[in-house]
Amino acid sequence: MKPHTYTTYSIGCGIAWAVVWLIIGTTRPEARSRVLLFFAGWWAGWTSATIARYVYPSPHRGCALPRVLHRRPR
Repeated sequence: MKPHTYTTYSIGCGIAWAVVWLIIGTTRPEARSRVLLFFAGWWAGWTSATIARYVYPSPHRGCALPRVLHRRPR
């Protein structure tokens, strides 16, 4: 798998959240509700970013946007 891709980022986040849930579940079960709230916010952001990446893909390499020429003031 290539580094610096969205898939790599997503897998890394999944592993990090699994570690967080493992630590919270074994050491501080009373903190689960706060962590769940934070996780829900992160999940909502990740989901919306994933949808945005699908709906609005980045431009392909080599396809430069047209440059706007600005006129000099007279």
